[in-house]
Amino acid sequence: MQRERDILDTQFKQAQTQIASLRQMQQNAAAYRHDMRHHLALLQALAYQGDIEEIKKYLTTAQSDIDAITPTRFCENETVNLILSAFAAKARQSEIMLTVEASLPDSLQAISDTELCSLLSNALENAIQACENIADSNERCIKLRIYTKNNKLCIDLRNTYHTEPVFHQGLPVAKEPGHGYGTKSMAHIVEKHGGVFQFSVKDGWFIFQATA
Repeated sequence: MQRERDILDTQFKQAQTQIASLRQMQQNAAAYRHDMRHHLALLQALAYQGDIEEIKKYLTTAQSDIDAITPTRFCENETVNLILSAFAAKARQSEIMLTVEASLPDSLQAISDTELCSLLSNALENAIQACENIADSNERCIKLRIYTKNNKLCIDLRNTYHTEPVFHQGLPVAKEPGHGYGTKSMAHIVEKHGGVFQFSVKDGWFIFQATA
C-alpha cells in the first residue's frame, strides 16, 4: 500500500509538471503572435523580390509552427483545453479519430487542476494505448464527453480496442508488470471527492464513466 501511495504521489507530481509544460506552450503561442509583425516584414521583403517559392516555403513552416504550439479551444476551462490539445495531437500522430464534446466553466470548485490533469491524462493515455494496438487505423476511435451537472464533473470516455480487457474488483487488469496504476489513480481521485466511477465494455467499446 505504501508503494502504491508513493506511485500515486509521483503521478500527481508528474501532473503538475505536465500542466506547467502545457501552460508554457500557451505562452509560446502568445509570443509567436506578438512577433507576427516580424514575420510579415520578412514576407513583404520576399514579395518585393518576387520570390514566390520562398514565400510558400516560409508560410508552410510558419503554419506548422503555429499549429504545434497553439492549444485548441474546446471549452471555457483553460486546463482542460491544454490537456485535450496535447492528447488530440497524440491521437493524430497515431491515426486515431478523437471526438470531443466538452462543456465546462472556466474553473471547477470541486477538483484541483492537478487532479483534473492526472484524471484526464491517465484516461486518455490508456485510451490511446488501447487504440494503437488496433491494426486497422480506420477502427481506432476515441469519444470523450466531459461536462458539469449539479456542480459535479462528469466524464464519459469510450475507445475501441484490440483485446477485450479483464476486470478485477471493478478495475481493468494490466497485462504488464508495473502497469495499472493509472486506473488506480483515477479511481482514487474520484473517490476522494465522494464521486462514483465505472469501467465497462459494451458493443466493442471500452467505457470509463465518472462523476466527481
